[in-house]
Amino acid sequence: MTAATLKRGARVPRSAQARPASPAGSAAAFGKRRFGKLQAVLAGGVLLVLALAAAIAFGIPQRLWTGFVLWTAARGWEARHVELTGAREQNRLDIYAKVFNGPTNAMLATDLHAMRARLKQLPWVADATVQRRLPDTLLIEVVERKPVALWQMNRQLAAIDITGGVLSRQRLERWNDLPILIGPGANTRAHEALALIAATPLGRDVLAATLVGERRWDLRFKSGEVLALPDRPALAKAALLAFAKLDSQGPQRLLGGHFTRFDLRLPGRMTVAGPAVAQTLAAEEKARRAALQARKI
Repeated sequence: MTAATLKRGARVPRSAQARPASPAGSAAAFGKRRFGKLQAVLAGGVLLVLALAAAIAFGIPQRLWTGFVLWTAARGWEARHVELTGAREQNRLDIYAKVFNGPTNAMLATDLHAMRARLKQLPWVADATVQRRLPDTLLIEVVERKPVALWQMNRQLAAIDITGGVLSRQRLERWNDLPILIGPGANTRAHEALALIAATPLGRDVLAATLVGERRWDLRFKSGEVLALPDRPALAKAALLAFAKLDSQGPQRLLGGHFTRFDLRLPGRMTVAGPAVAQTLAAEEKARRAALQARKI
């Protein structure tokens, strides 16, 4: 071996000095490596996106899902039971027909929103709630519409709800206590008619309301009289309140057989017709003739 001896204070030869790494060179190398990795990641992402797009185009995910759904249905995850609550008037068979009308009864493929929409198409169903109880049961709660009046059209009666929708034309004797709305379009104005009838205590005496000319109401009372009201809702309500006040005053009621018709279409004026009017006119005519006879004598 050979060794070089340095004297104290002598300078180290340049060849023996360590050469520091260039900062610019290290940064450039690191940047190249990082850019290469980024290119690889981007290329892999593009390939993945293309592969997913191709799979979707050929329907592979849908086929896989359909196969999985059928596999679960074959192992018991299929709608076989229905627990139904709230259905009193609506025919249960009609409800089941709306529930089981899809391409499959597999529980995972059941569209609960579409089923609810189909149930709401039934005449009695106002709303419905549909839930799954795995593995094989559907829970259905129905909210039914309520009949509020009977609608008479072309001598036929039908029970209707507050929107005017026809609920039933069968077994109407169950709702004999409901008011009758008569005439074309009377059903669509059920809310207006019922609010008018309920405006006074006379509402319990009203048998029917007839829509005249699709613009105003005639009320028929259970005692047989007819009350003609103005065509504006506010004026009709005021006229009915005034009539109720007159009916409650005096020794005898206006209702009860003395008259057959009351007309309040003109503000502040009431025209009446009926036996009492005929009797009054006959008595006045008799008195007039008696007076004429007395003058001749």
